[in-house]
Amino acid sequence: MSKFIIKGPVKLNGEVNISGSKNAALPILFASLLIKEVIEIKNIPKIKDIDVVIKLFIHLGVKIKNDKSLIINASNLYKKFNFPKNLIKSIRASIWLVSPLLVRLKKINMSLPGGCSIGMRPIDLHIKYLQKLGANICIKNNYIIASIDNKFIGSHILMKKNSVGATISVILASIYAKNTTIIDNAAQEPEIEDLINFLNIMGANIKGGGTKKIIIKGVLKLKGGIYRIMDDRIEAGTFLIAAAISKGYILCKNTNPKNLKIVLKKLKYTGAEIKIGKNWCSINMHNKRPKAVNIITGPYPKFPTDMQPQFTLLNCISLGSSIVEETIFENRFLYIHELNKMGAKIFINKNKVFCQGVSTLYSTQKIKATDLRASISLVLAACIAIGITIIDNIDYIDRGYENIEKKLISLGAKIKRLK
Repeated sequence: MSKFIIKGPVKLNGEVNISGSKNAALPILFASLLIKEVIEIKNIPKIKDIDVVIKLFIHLGVKIKNDKSLIINASNLYKKFNFPKNLIKSIRASIWLVSPLLVRLKKINMSLPGGCSIGMRPIDLHIKYLQKLGANICIKNNYIIASIDNKFIGSHILMKKNSVGATISVILASIYAKNTTIIDNAAQEPEIEDLINFLNIMGANIKGGGTKKIIIKGVLKLKGGIYRIMDDRIEAGTFLIAAAISKGYILCKNTNPKNLKIVLKKLKYTGAEIKIGKNWCSINMHNKRPKAVNIITGPYPKFPTDMQPQFTLLNCISLGSSIVEETIFENRFLYIHELNKMGAKIFINKNKVFCQGVSTLYSTQKIKATDLRASISLVLAACIAIGITIIDNIDYIDRGYENIEKKLISLGAKIKRLK
């Protein structure tokens, strides 16, 4: 694992180009396995999770050119393949191999997926709904063993629990399915809508993207083509937080503020000046300390769980007290102990944290990142803390943020990576 050495405090100011969305790119890449013609995907972020998917694809026999865009040819998949266990377990998104490989190869045998340690992330909903569509699936010795007799059969899927991952699994399974699939209480995240836009451009017949009801009519074939991934709304929100905690000004370019409504609304409550355009948004604190704001995470369009650690950091240095309630993952407060080492006053009670704002954070020689969003929050905390902070395990940050040091340095951060 690498380390960051960060010297603070600094005020973060300037402009930053937002990269392509990690959470849209991953399902779209797995969806490309359904297509036998060549596709080109633009605006792919250069992050570790994408590198893992590319390695998995190579084990499948997919031909890939990775330059400014990603060119994928999945016309001839290997009938026999063996995924390295460490690759499968390194990302949660590997669960999305199941649907397209059952469509293409009729069977799959792979280890259970992994990902960040932010709580229980069962795959029971994926299995339940794929079984309803006709798959034969069981878990044995921590392996997923799945097959399908012919093709998926459309069905009515009523999701008792809103799930982004399971919604994606059902969509991928239903593209070539016999009859129509209806998903009620589907996830409404913009990344789901981006996946649906991609599939429709390639010839799918899907309606209801961005709503709670998605209707998928099976088609016989998808074609090749070119598609540009949406921007990363979580990265944009992260840089807006960076300006807020450092009393600075940051303009985020190449991003759609419509996907950040709840985040921008909460930031406005802190006293920030928010401006938006068609493909940009900016925040200006005018050298003022932010005010504390309560948040409750939830499925889109509610406050995103992937922004919870960053906003908790903001609250811990804000004027006043606040409550942050996490409703998605039960283990997403591991970073709190590290912030408290730096002088924060945060208390945990079950799925809530209570923040009493402090005026200053202080450096510490050793803090440890535990997951992707925790790592960026600790990095930002170190940027505004007095002194030099060393952060261990920052390889997590490379899973979801492209060129993070370069972008932060361009905004005024003093940061160095050590292997």
